[in-house]
Amino acid sequence: MINFILNQKNYCINDGASITDLIDKLDIGEQKIALEKNLQIITRSLWQSTKIKENDKIEIVRAIGGG
Repeated sequence: MINFILNQKNYCINDGASITDLIDKLDIGEQKIALEKNLQIITRSLWQSTKIKENDKIEIVRAIGGG
């Protein structure tokens, strides 16, 4: 298991997991979200190839519509 920080809370996931695996586990794949890993924005096209590593800091922000 890999330990990392997700939205300022401790979290763990299986070794070798990608950002896509995390999004699937959180069941938020269809939502409009922005994702940052270690202070760098990760575009959706890179989620599958971006692996989560020990002590990474990941922030996920959901877009909310309104006026």
